[in-house]
Amino acid sequence: MYTIILSQDAFIHKDALQFPIEERGLQFGDGVYEVIRIYDGKPYLLDDHIARLFRSLQAIHINITMTQSQLISKLRDLLNINNMLDDGFIYLQVTRGTAERNHPFPEMTEPNLYAYIKKRERPLDLIENGIKAITLPDERWDNCYIKSLNLLPNVLAKQKAAEQDAYEAILYRENIVTEGSSSNIFLIKDETIYTHPESKRILSGCVRTAIKRFAHENNISFEEKAFSLDDINKADEMFLTSSLSEVMPIIQIDDQPVANGKRGPIAKKLQDAYEVDAGINKESVID
Repeated sequence: MYTIILSQDAFIHKDALQFPIEERGLQFGDGVYEVIRIYDGKPYLLDDHIARLFRSLQAIHINITMTQSQLISKLRDLLNINNMLDDGFIYLQVTRGTAERNHPFPEMTEPNLYAYIKKRERPLDLIENGIKAITLPDERWDNCYIKSLNLLPNVLAKQKAAEQDAYEAILYRENIVTEGSSSNIFLIKDETIYTHPESKRILSGCVRTAIKRFAHENNISFEEKAFSLDDINKADEMFLTSSLSEVMPIIQIDDQPVANGKRGPIAKKLQDAYEVDAGINKESVID
């Protein structure tokens, strides 16, 4: 159940879609993307995601003629066309376009825009009971603040985690934790939340920004300050965030439990705040 946007002017059903072989997104990873969570048919943090998409587009010099508000309107049309009333997500991708394969930017090529929606249940068991993670060196490029299509290092890290029956790989540079392969990472010590400050070395997640707001609203100390692998051993709690993971407790890292190996009270409080902010209907979840 999804429709794909191919231009500003039309929606084309997936069955009619043919991807050109000389699509720069396919051949060079020359593009950016967003994943937007949907709850009961309503997109969450949509404005934040589209603002970040435009920042990424600007960073790699892709110009689209749509404004942010026009793109948001198109995505809402996408949900309506598909009568999307469930939990799921929107995947949105913009590439530099289709052109003869050559490394420099093509001069007369229009960007390609793709979007689809899919149903996706919330990972409620993992949110309540927590997940295992491993640690790996951060081998990605130095411009991680751009949400680009160049995800092979992330894929390899996530695969190593999967091979060790872990949910996520926590990445580090010179002993300093940056983020996860597909998430932002947080440590709690003495009722203060720590996470890597915004920089080119992390993707500033939309949920990460919301967590900062929830902490302020609940009088929880929040510091954008990097922490080390050594600090993990002293953590009272740890959790990760992403659009599809929400606020997910990390209860084990590299075969060592985090604190008592259970979700802590601050992670629970932040998840509760997330659900309120997202307008999640708990009664429908129970049913």
